[in-house]
Amino acid sequence: MDRIELGNTGIVVSRLCFGSLTMTPFQANLTIEEGAYLIQYAYSKGINFLDTAEIYDNYQYIRKALEGIDREDYVLATKCYAYTKEMAEKSLNKALKELNTDYIDIFMLHEQESIHTLRGHMEAIEYFLEAKKMGKIRSIGISTHKVEGVLGAISYDEIEIIHPIVNREGIGIQDGSVNDMLIAIKKAYNKGKGIYSMKPLGGGHLISQLEEAFNFVRNIPYIHSIAIGMQSKEEVDCNTSLIETGKISSELKRVLTSRKRNLVVADYCIGCGNCKSICKHNGIDIIDGKAVPNDNCILCSYCARGCPEFCIKIV
Repeated sequence: MDRIELGNTGIVVSRLCFGSLTMTPFQANLTIEEGAYLIQYAYSKGINFLDTAEIYDNYQYIRKALEGIDREDYVLATKCYAYTKEMAEKSLNKALKELNTDYIDIFMLHEQESIHTLRGHMEAIEYFLEAKKMGKIRSIGISTHKVEGVLGAISYDEIEIIHPIVNREGIGIQDGSVNDMLIAIKKAYNKGKGIYSMKPLGGGHLISQLEEAFNFVRNIPYIHSIAIGMQSKEEVDCNTSLIETGKISSELKRVLTSRKRNLVVADYCIGCGNCKSICKHNGIDIIDGKAVPNDNCILCSYCARGCPEFCIKIV
């Protein structure tokens, strides 16, 4: 698999990034051994880049996987919500200890919204800069669901890597269209920022147009790597084939598109009701302050387009 430098960081990654949330109890609920094997299998296929986060609670999977991987060849990205020095130090030490590693390649602030939220996290950023000088972090970045998050990061030289949502329908982008996001990403790319995108299939909602949706992101020249969740060997094989050729075999396509899927609402749903008002099939209700799919749900995924928190997924 081709590798590429993430912006001006000197960090070289595979064009495909292993999104590790899907293996956790929040989604596929793989055992630690199953998850570790899958990470190692992906590495054998050329994927040397993995994305996680403190909130995913899956460091134990990755620690186990690293026992069979060349650590110096492997790139780990994680995220936290720290905004003080104490919180940042705690999150970094937790990652180092639970992953059993001396350094984190990319440490990011999770779900930054704009230049204003970045200002509010400067104490944490300053701590990460000190940790970088000590060799505990190689690069600092942010993840974001907002165009303004990307634009805000451009203003900070300290932020070297940006992890934004990009998919052909703009699912999950909270403050604009996919075109708005692409304009912002291009500006960041031209500033030398490393860009690795997330949600090319819109959290599973674009699985019916698998090749078209993936290739939309694959063909964007200012995205270095694409993070996508993987929870089976078939998904690793599928995504490897897509990143390398833009196509998958008819058998793999049959297996993946025929797999039974469910609409899942994350615990952080705020019960705003946007999904309910969008659904034309009366397939989702608001119960006890949370969206809950019902028997009328046809997995059309239209509801996800109106979710401000990107908490509705098909798994």
